[in-house]
Amino acid sequence: QVQLVESGGGLVQAGGSLTVSCAASGRPFSMYTMGWFRQAPGKEREFVAACSWSGGCTYYANSVKGRFTISRDSAKNTVYLQMNSLKPEDTAVYYCAADPRIINQVAAYEYDYWGQGTQVTVSS
Repeated sequence: QVQLVESGGGLVQAGGSLTVSCAASGRPFSMYTMGWFRQAPGKEREFVAACSWSGGCTYYANSVKGRFTISRDSAKNTVYLQMNSLKPEDTAVYYCAADPRIINQVAAYEYDYWGQGTQVTVSS
């Protein structure tokens, strides 16, 4: 079992920056692929970024590539999502997800463990 707790959401103006964090507890953090997803009102949950269990943090949705950066700190059992140049369309609840056996990092159904989510609101 893995428990995930997100933090760091809030209200930010367009063009601003925000970093959300996900603290993991339970099984060894390094064995898990960690992902960020988001869900806006009336829309389906969508992939944002992921770090594979092997350490590569190279998976990004096209909509955030070049603006968002995912990273993980194994010593702190924490994964971060740094968000720059935020746009109103980035407004959503951001969820952290984890799973030890991921084939497709962008697919939400691949992840068994989810946090409760943190709200990010970008004003225009």
